[in-house]
Amino acid sequence: MRFSKAVVKYRIPILILTLVLLIPSVSGMIGTRINYDMLTYLPEDMETVIGQNELMEDFDKGAFAFLIVEDMSNKDVSALKEQIEQVDHVDTVLWYDSIADLSIPMELLPDKLYREFNTENATMMALFFDSSTSSDVTMDAIRQIRGIAGKQCFLSGLTAMVVDLKDLCEREEPIYVGIAVALALAVMLLLLDNWLTPFVFLLSIGMMILINLGSNYFLGEISYITKALSAVLQLAVTMDYSIFLWNSYNEQLTKHDGRGEAMANAIRETLVSIVGSSITTVAGFIALCFMSFTLGRDLGIVMAKGVLLGVIGCVTVLPALILVLEKPLQKAKHKSLIPNMRRFAGGTVKAFPVFLCLFVLLIPPALYGYNRTNNETYYNLAKSLPEDMEYVIANSRLSEDFDIASTHMLLVDKDLSAKSVRDMMKEMERVDGVKYVLGLESVIGPRVPEEVLPESITGLLQSDRWELLLLNSEYPVASDEVGAQIESLNTILKKYDPTGMLIGEAPCMKDMIDVTSHDFKVVNAISIAAIFLIIALVEQSGALPFILISVIELAIFINLGLPHYLGQSLPFIAPICISTIQLGATVDYAILMTTRYKSERIRGQDKKEAVRTALTTSIPSILVSGFGLFAATFGVALYSKIDMIGSICMLLARGAIVSMLCVILILPALLLLLDKVICAATPGMKRKNKNEKEVLLK
Repeated sequence: MRFSKAVVKYRIPILILTLVLLIPSVSGMIGTRINYDMLTYLPEDMETVIGQNELMEDFDKGAFAFLIVEDMSNKDVSALKEQIEQVDHVDTVLWYDSIADLSIPMELLPDKLYREFNTENATMMALFFDSSTSSDVTMDAIRQIRGIAGKQCFLSGLTAMVVDLKDLCEREEPIYVGIAVALALAVMLLLLDNWLTPFVFLLSIGMMILINLGSNYFLGEISYITKALSAVLQLAVTMDYSIFLWNSYNEQLTKHDGRGEAMANAIRETLVSIVGSSITTVAGFIALCFMSFTLGRDLGIVMAKGVLLGVIGCVTVLPALILVLEKPLQKAKHKSLIPNMRRFAGGTVKAFPVFLCLFVLLIPPALYGYNRTNNETYYNLAKSLPEDMEYVIANSRLSEDFDIASTHMLLVDKDLSAKSVRDMMKEMERVDGVKYVLGLESVIGPRVPEEVLPESITGLLQSDRWELLLLNSEYPVASDEVGAQIESLNTILKKYDPTGMLIGEAPCMKDMIDVTSHDFKVVNAISIAAIFLIIALVEQSGALPFILISVIELAIFINLGLPHYLGQSLPFIAPICISTIQLGATVDYAILMTTRYKSERIRGQDKKEAVRTALTTSIPSILVSGFGLFAATFGVALYSKIDMIGSICMLLARGAIVSMLCVILILPALLLLLDKVICAATPGMKRKNKNEKEVLLK
């Protein structure tokens, strides 16, 4: 009570302090680096990551790209190559004139080598950078190269994708927030009892969002997915807390004469209720931190921090704003559009056997679709991008003109004999989907001394410790075919050189597939266990956690099963995030109803009346919360051109509605069916149930 009275007393200083904190928050938000490269979140001890680091240390090379040049003479291509070589952080540009003078016709190259790098109207050059894939200087270099090359040139490579993704995100992210705010505002204006309150809520939540985004500065950097979703998710999941405080304040006004006293009591009551509610949401986000693929930790920390700040803002900033704006708020009241739910609740209780049957019937198709959806996710990051993006167009040209869908790099021991390397290359070229393997041996052949090659070539393909080989594949990144190909190549590589490493985008993606498949199971288990424990402590029951989690898990199975039946493929990160976020964010609906049911049973109501009362009183809050989460995410899902973000938002929007329906329709039926079990497993209800039986016996 002392804390709540202090908030009321010092409301003006609280608002001033919050406004002052916004200044460094905005500065911190601007200064936080955004990472657009998913592969940097792989564990550091993976061979592909170690290999990438070796490539950087020994060859001073990080990023790699192909530049396709169409309808340009050899002389102009050579001039273009010279210009590109002058761009900062471009280490090497490999083309025909790197190994032979232009006076020697390209057609004199071996047929196979000529065909791999030339078509009737196009030629291809390989670019190596001395900086990492997602570094700012590499991205600047890509922009400069595009400016030099012009429209008849197409630049592929991970950095090109990162550049396009960054530009698209920076254009779309302010619109995400605008859409989320507008639709959430519309829902609150329709479902709340005050025209001005929604604006006050958004002002309070907006301040906490800015502080959360600003505090990310201390993390060093965050992913583009975290940046794109954090504001929308924080708005969606913390909106409930503001509604709880407002409803509690209005209730306290009927019991107390002074507005300060009413607010102090409202803060105290709200703090107790939202701490229990927020803990489950925080637990869902914290579970993401246990992923080996550290993007989960990135999103989990930022969102857990956002929820905690949302709680703090709800019991400090929001009460201060409401008290300062008391007069206009009282004038803006109107009747809520949500009707009395007593009749609906009565009908739901009467029809509970129907909903029990529905629960049983939904489990098999939901579980089947859920498992199928998880098997049908895609990992190819290019697939989540719009088809008119420059990188996607370049990749299409690379595949159509040169039949190259992915490029691998091999690091082999420099001391491995030339004959062993040639034998290994020949064996690799017989693997399905391998176009060719390019190394020193393929350039000089067995009879040509290495000394005749320019240093630019030997320096590119050989260091003091390693020899570098390039391998082009017909199979796209993250496909089943390339996965099998990588396994075959690794087997051959280890046979000739046990220390050798296969690296590049496709091998990294294969590691990502293996890591995230394991992460999905771990995160699910941790989130369910943590939330089970929280419910058990909050409800002080051994039975209720099983019932509540069963209802929300069914909602998750339905939500994640629908993409299979709708013929949709999800990006790999979406199911992992949704399984924990939907559980953590919407189990509150079930806790709200169950807590009221439990208190009504302890008060002496029979099971049907207790469930009816719990349903009647809970539905308005559940509707506002569910539709608020739906509104904040649905518009973003429709607008976003980045499938990685659009899919997560669509799943969140649909998950809010499905969870809401499951709690309103199926949870009451389970409470009625298992009332005796619940009473027996819940200490307070057990004593009450025992007293009732004793009275009946007498």
